[in-house]
Amino acid sequence: MTPAQLRKFDKYGLESVGDLLYLAPRRLGQWGQLTDLSNLVEEAEVTVIAQVVDAHTRSMRNRSGAIFTAVLSDGKTEITATFFGKHPRALAGHERALTPGSRHLFAGKVSQYRGKWQLTHPQYDAAEELSEAEAAKRAQKPFPIYPATAKLPSWVIARTIKTFLASLAPETLPEVVPNEYRQQAAKGSTWDALHALHDPKDVSQWHWARKRLAFDEALIAQAVLAQNRLAREEHPAPALLPKENGLFDSIVAHLPWELTSAQTRVIAEISQALESTTPLSRLLQGDVGSGKTVVALLAMARAIDAGKQAALLAPTEVLAAQHLRTLQNLLGDLAQGGTIFAQDGSVKLALLTGNLPMAQKRQVLADLASGQPMIVVGTHALLSEQVQLPNLGLAVVDEQHRFGVEQRDALTLKDGLRAHTLVMTATPIPRTVAMTVFGDLDVSILDAAPAQRAKVTTHLVSAENQKWVERIWERASEEIRNGGHVYVVCPRIDANDLSGEDNLQTLLASSGELAAVETVAAELAEQPALAGIDLVTLHGRMSSAEKNQAMADFKSGAKPLMVATSVIEVGVDDPQATMMVILDAQQFGLSALHQLRGRIGRGNRPGLCLAVYATTNAEISLQRLNAFAQTTDGFELAQADLELRAEGDVLGVEQSGHRSRLRFLSVRKDEEIISQAREVAGQIVAADPTLANYPDLRAAIESQLDEAERANLQKS
Repeated sequence: MTPAQLRKFDKYGLESVGDLLYLAPRRLGQWGQLTDLSNLVEEAEVTVIAQVVDAHTRSMRNRSGAIFTAVLSDGKTEITATFFGKHPRALAGHERALTPGSRHLFAGKVSQYRGKWQLTHPQYDAAEELSEAEAAKRAQKPFPIYPATAKLPSWVIARTIKTFLASLAPETLPEVVPNEYRQQAAKGSTWDALHALHDPKDVSQWHWARKRLAFDEALIAQAVLAQNRLAREEHPAPALLPKENGLFDSIVAHLPWELTSAQTRVIAEISQALESTTPLSRLLQGDVGSGKTVVALLAMARAIDAGKQAALLAPTEVLAAQHLRTLQNLLGDLAQGGTIFAQDGSVKLALLTGNLPMAQKRQVLADLASGQPMIVVGTHALLSEQVQLPNLGLAVVDEQHRFGVEQRDALTLKDGLRAHTLVMTATPIPRTVAMTVFGDLDVSILDAAPAQRAKVTTHLVSAENQKWVERIWERASEEIRNGGHVYVVCPRIDANDLSGEDNLQTLLASSGELAAVETVAAELAEQPALAGIDLVTLHGRMSSAEKNQAMADFKSGAKPLMVATSVIEVGVDDPQATMMVILDAQQFGLSALHQLRGRIGRGNRPGLCLAVYATTNAEISLQRLNAFAQTTDGFELAQADLELRAEGDVLGVEQSGHRSRLRFLSVRKDEEIISQAREVAGQIVAADPTLANYPDLRAAIESQLDEAERANLQKS
């Protein structure tokens, strides 16, 4: 290849032979049945075998650019093949290939120009030595079509790849899948797969090649996750054995409702795992209102019954305080441990956050350092070096994606001993994504909501319909006067400042001024329909004391109307909240919309969610809103979200958008491949934890996953 050609490939990210060999064709083209040149039809797709009888390049007459024309003949009829370029040099490749006397297969759409038949930018392939019968057979073979540009057309890419493939011997290509495991799941070699990808005999062989190479990608990721699992098991955890008539049994006996079948099943799974010295590392998934907190509390009760400490780590002070209140409500009198009201089977609860008063913080730190069995709920403050948890049996991590592996280890790994870890997510994750990104975690799913959970109805409201918007505030007033509480959610804090929860990209994408908490609160205070109703605001710039007071005023009903940002998205729990109005709903992601809606209908009264949206040219925004309105099933919405926004860079830090490092593996479609790769990776790593005997797999991990991606796969 010439330096100029190399620069073209470099410009489009194809910097090595490996980049080219693993460039996935966008689709396959078909030559089709050979067409008789004497019987052509306008606009028909044709495949012809013809000889070049004349060829020349000239400049365009009426505009800049050049045109290369080759006159083709089958011996009876002539047709021209025409190619356009910005300058003659851009057509040099066609000039070299389509020389007079050469014979080729051509495929394309036929048209007429000045009474003569022509093909514009047809696909072509050399057919010098082929007989008519051989050419007809060759025409049945598909050809790959690559992501191309004007400066780097598909046929140039195809020819370059074909040249490199022809020069490679099977032993020169690294094999990610070891020979002894190939028959188990990934039949055929990488060399076979690459040849079938770029030069397939038929469509089925091409599909096989893509699946075979997808298995390589899945195995690379799953091998890292298997190494993570094995590394954790090197540090034993305390066996949390059950205790008859202990805290666990007391909680179950005192619950005012029956556990769902899903909760019972998941609690049994977790309890059994906690009895082992192999560290529990489990992802607890559940839709909004499925009862994850009860499951977490009962898991922590197992630690207390075994004489150990338990910690619940939350990403924000609002969520930590909410968790503490929820645990206190669930425990009732059993939350009196460490007080003069303590009774048998009770437990001490404590809160540790950065803004805790110093005297209170010192007491909590002393209690934790003593090793006494207790439950502590905290934020990043729990990860501080001054926090000692010498007797930690279980750590529950909420919204785990907010914490890195180093932070988790700071809490759960002490003096060679590891605490059990239960990870909770309030955002349902499609199974294939969980297997790809959280494959080193066992997964438990709460797939049934508690019976007392009220139904929530969702409606979309156009902001341009003024009568409907006015009716919203009348409806909010009716809800409040009937004993309900109402949230109004805005995407911004104020009209001018871009800090806090504001997202600059979101603001730039907006066609107008977005709803802001301070502006909307002022307007609602003057809204006639809401006369006599006190409101409160809540957003990320408020102090902890202000947030706590706002929540207290709202939940007590003193100020039953809350105007807030998405800070209320996770964990906020008010059983009296029955209505939510989401302003500029088109600015929120599907997951955020679902989590916001989950703040209402948490009691026994039905909920109403009104998503008010501004006109947008972004079709995906409307698709997202329609999906949101059609179902309250979080797992259905998670799958819809994945379909709408594409897979993103699931191995890296970019978790949305259309860019992905995965060339062949689809986390939406390849569940079976991911499952097989996980099984094979587990066997390989169990036999050889450092992959010393599998240098190709080890090299693939180092070359295809950068440091950030490996760290992302280690979050657990």
